[in-house]
Amino acid sequence: MRLSRTLRAAVAAVAITAATTLAAIPADAAPLPTIVLVHGAFADATSWNGVAAALRDQGYRVLTPDNPLRGPAFDAAAIQRTIDTISGPVVLVGHSYGGAVISNVHDAKVESLVYIAAFAPVRGEPAQLLLDPIRFPGSQLLPPVLQLAVVDDPNGIAGKNLDGFVAPDRFNSVFAQDVSPATAADMVTHQHSIAVAANLEPSGAPSWSSTPSWYLVSAADRVIPPASQRFMADRMGARTSEVDSSHASLVSHPAEVAAVVEAAVPR
Repeated sequence: MRLSRTLRAAVAAVAITAATTLAAIPADAAPLPTIVLVHGAFADATSWNGVAAALRDQGYRVLTPDNPLRGPAFDAAAIQRTIDTISGPVVLVGHSYGGAVISNVHDAKVESLVYIAAFAPVRGEPAQLLLDPIRFPGSQLLPPVLQLAVVDDPNGIAGKNLDGFVAPDRFNSVFAQDVSPATAADMVTHQHSIAVAANLEPSGAPSWSSTPSWYLVSAADRVIPPASQRFMADRMGARTSEVDSSHASLVSHPAEVAAVVEAAVPR
């Protein structure tokens, strides 16, 4: 009899605990969004590894699709194909040239946009104009740091295209001066060149004009001058913060970048 009473008491305690726990969870709690991270020029999806790991540790589903680096319209269509596979809400994040790409993605599932040291053009504006050395001096992305090569490209004229890439011996000092030489060397092995025409292509209507946006400025950027980043962030009305970082903040400061992305998750 004593054992039976003890057992009933234990069952009742478990039931009360379960009911209390369930009551504490809002019945209409929204599902966590899928976070889509879009890399920029001179990089590939591995540049997001640290940020993606931090976000996954917080329970988010994270996708890092390939960005073809052929032009904002073409590349936005490629990212759209990834978004089409997602059934729920999306937070869309772009680094560098990836910002021009996400600005050209228009999908009702995208609830927030996040720009990490990224281009945020208005309609008809090529990204290259946002490197205007008169308005925004300081970019070191010039020859001989920036080099050109003819590459195979099935979407180019006669299967070829003119691409730009960062000289390997200048990558660490210009693109990612706050990472170790070993890390920079690994980044060089993952470098993808960008079609020169991509930065000259006028942007379409910007999705940020109708979508809540966040911007993380890299205050020590030697690629996109911080003044240009602040100009774009202010123009778009983004919630803006800064990190003392190179252009490659997603590699050198993944925790800070992940925190900005998480701040953009609708509550």
